[in-house]
Amino acid sequence: MKRFTVPVLLAVFLTAAAGLARATTEVKVTGDSRVYGVYFTGHNFTGWNDPAWTSNTPTWNSAGTKTEDSFEIWERIRVRTDFVANENLKFRLATKVDNTWGNGTYTAANPDVAIQVYQAYLQFKYPGTEIEVNAGLQPTAFPQSALFNDSIVFTDWAAALIVKAPLVPGTVDLTAGFARLIDTNRTYDTTTTQVGDELDMYFLTLPITTEGFKVTPWAVLGIAGNKAGYYTAYASSFAEASYAEDLLSAGTQVGATGWKNNQNPYYWVGGAFEVSVLDPVKFYADVINGGGALEDRKKSKRQGWFIDLGAEYTGFDLLTPQVFGWWSTGEDASTANGSERMPHTRPNWGPGGSFLFDDSQVFARNSNMGMDPVGAMGFGASLNNITLVEKLSQRLTFTYIQGNNSPRAIRSLNYALGSNPYFVMGRDLTTNEHALGVNFDSQYMIYENLAARIETGWAHGQFQKSVWGHRLADRAEAADTWKVAVGFTYKY
Repeated sequence: MKRFTVPVLLAVFLTAAAGLARATTEVKVTGDSRVYGVYFTGHNFTGWNDPAWTSNTPTWNSAGTKTEDSFEIWERIRVRTDFVANENLKFRLATKVDNTWGNGTYTAANPDVAIQVYQAYLQFKYPGTEIEVNAGLQPTAFPQSALFNDSIVFTDWAAALIVKAPLVPGTVDLTAGFARLIDTNRTYDTTTTQVGDELDMYFLTLPITTEGFKVTPWAVLGIAGNKAGYYTAYASSFAEASYAEDLLSAGTQVGATGWKNNQNPYYWVGGAFEVSVLDPVKFYADVINGGGALEDRKKSKRQGWFIDLGAEYTGFDLLTPQVFGWWSTGEDASTANGSERMPHTRPNWGPGGSFLFDDSQVFARNSNMGMDPVGAMGFGASLNNITLVEKLSQRLTFTYIQGNNSPRAIRSLNYALGSNPYFVMGRDLTTNEHALGVNFDSQYMIYENLAARIETGWAHGQFQKSVWGHRLADRAEAADTWKVAVGFTYKY
């Protein structure tokens, strides 16, 4: 009976809470589930594992020591419960189970139940105003224009305090917030000497909307502690990267490792632009500059730019053509002068549902190549919202990506450390490397809330043997990457 303890207790808690609150509180339950089989061959362009950190020291495992399973069946169940006192006050608790058949919760004989809380926050409006306050574990993302899905800097659930206020109703809004992303030691540091073990972010956005035009200037200040768990806290939902690769410079891995300062400030400033004055032609763009550890050792600095631009035509009933491109600064030839890539963490950026990036594919687990658009440039096109048959919608996207990183910088770090997680073949591209991908996704609505879905993807890359070694590069050139996922989604 032990295996049923957690779900039974959770059910009892929710039922009891609903019963006690019934007189004054309305309880609303929504959720979704998905179950699908996915055939995926050529993970990381090789079919082998990429390197991964094993401790915050740091230590790590090398690439190419494990081989892929090409077929899995994934199932996710999410339940969101809102306890609504009135239109101005509510609390949300959301839980999920997400794993493959035959593992953890979905093991046949002795399941290891793993229920996760992914939302838990209070939401209320200050009495007599439209000022909204959200406090707790909640969806948190920085601005990005709509064509590019979500923020390249940060998109995820975060423990945060976020305040939203309409300055000019319908025209100018203000959002201010604070999020604590990492607190490695929690209440007590490991010795009597206090260390910086937190990563905090303070942010401000100011969306301005007029007829045919929307611009959102925004800014973020981060305070990064030297001893926070950057190597063991993942910056990708599927462990494609940790905070270390996305925030730190390559120079922090060699010589005097780590930072000189106990804490370092990070910053991001940007603008998201959406222009529809020429509707049905619409334009989208983002300009972002970010940096951090600028007052630390020279080799520890990291600072760079990211720019994207896209357009779509919404005048057709049967499909929406889209084109897009982006550019960002890459590493120069030296790691001794810091990093020239823009820092970022937990991105969810990707136009056209591209198979190359982790960008909210519906069948999200085991869904993409996990490439990093930072330190690269590229372009692509998508035929979105194809509706040739009733209840059937489809999308076809092509994307090309070219590296902006100096081969010398990556080669020198690989020479010093060997196969390491900071630069990874297939995720971080040199100026002599490129990759391309195609995805074709289809969804048929069986009922209003039930859909059958097929996601397919193909990717091919060219990589430098002098940077990554013959073993990995030859393996990547021997065969392309293929993905086919088939399953169902249900929302209630």
